[in-house]
Amino acid sequence: MDPISVLVTVFGRDRPGVTASLFASLAAHDVDVADVEQVVIRERLILGVVLDLRGDPASLRRSIDATCGALGMEHEMVMIDPHHEPLPVTVAVAGPKLHVIVLGSPLRPGAIADVAQRVADVGGNIESVTQLSTYPVASLDMIVAGADESRLRGVLVRAAADTGLDIAVERAGLARRAKRLVVLDVDSTLVQGEGIDELAKLAGVAEQVAAITSSAMGGELDFTESLTARVALLAGLSVADLEQVRDSLRLTPGARTLVRTLKRLGYAVGVVSGGFTVLTDRFVTELGLDFAAANELEILDGRLTGRVVGEVVDRAGKATALRRFAAQFGVPLAQTVAIGDGANDIDMLRAAGLGIAFNAKAALRENATVAVNHPFLDAILYILGISRSEIEAADLESSGLS
Repeated sequence: MDPISVLVTVFGRDRPGVTASLFASLAAHDVDVADVEQVVIRERLILGVVLDLRGDPASLRRSIDATCGALGMEHEMVMIDPHHEPLPVTVAVAGPKLHVIVLGSPLRPGAIADVAQRVADVGGNIESVTQLSTYPVASLDMIVAGADESRLRGVLVRAAADTGLDIAVERAGLARRAKRLVVLDVDSTLVQGEGIDELAKLAGVAEQVAAITSSAMGGELDFTESLTARVALLAGLSVADLEQVRDSLRLTPGARTLVRTLKRLGYAVGVVSGGFTVLTDRFVTELGLDFAAANELEILDGRLTGRVVGEVVDRAGKATALRRFAAQFGVPLAQTVAIGDGANDIDMLRAAGLGIAFNAKAALRENATVAVNHPFLDAILYILGISRSEIEAADLESSGLS
């Protein structure tokens, strides 16, 4: 006698023992478990089990009725028609599965519908949706099968522009969780604002320096030339001035959470900056960073000379530094992440396995794998597939409260 296929669905308030009780009741019958899916949303459990039953369906139903009644759970049991022809599948499932990460503040149903429709329009099928976070931004992780990666990226770039969401597309699989080294730009990425602009205010040359900075970060001016010109305008500032600016710099919201979480997960984390060591060294110590590269200002008799000492960390130098640190820590470039905001970060983001443009200029967004336009640096964790609950669990474990 061929087995009968049965779908049992249980839903209600989640608590310890629900799954165990259901399967214990099933164990009294001659059934094989063909498929299981369980999800909990806001303490509400939905559990679906497909069974191959050899025996009396009425007896199985009575057992499930009794078990769910004792648990206070609702349930449904339906027979699956073995002669039912499944609907034709139009997606080509041979390609890689993809993660589509959607970030919004807030997430509105219409925006999600827009994303889901565009996934369907390119032949993609959403197999699962998981909420990664509700704050500081809300984020969802969709697993999509059957879509061509380049076409999906193209339509979702337009979806992001139309809906105001941040949307990232990454291949599913072990490689996504294999990232092991993260490099951050400093000015307007790790910290708010530009350190050189604060120095320029003290030197009384804010407007001149701001104009040069704008041209450089927008890709209109060679970075090395612009750096030389800006530093020359700072000549005469004292060490005390430098310390004042260093101490006034403020981390971007979420920066501590990002670095703390990554380091707890075993990532090597550091900075590669076109700014100055006299400013970045503070954060190397404060955040416990693993490595750093930045430009060194020449100081004689306690004052800036207006010159840079040694090799300039420019656009090409940032990519070189990424490669150097990856080699130092034994991490393949495919397993690195680079995060920045300006045109001088382009080469670094291109060289990394995952390049993230954070509240970036247009020149960088066009060259990045992912663009994040929300102002919270820890939103990067969601792009890496790390959920808010995992972040909080790591915090509890570190504090000894778990």
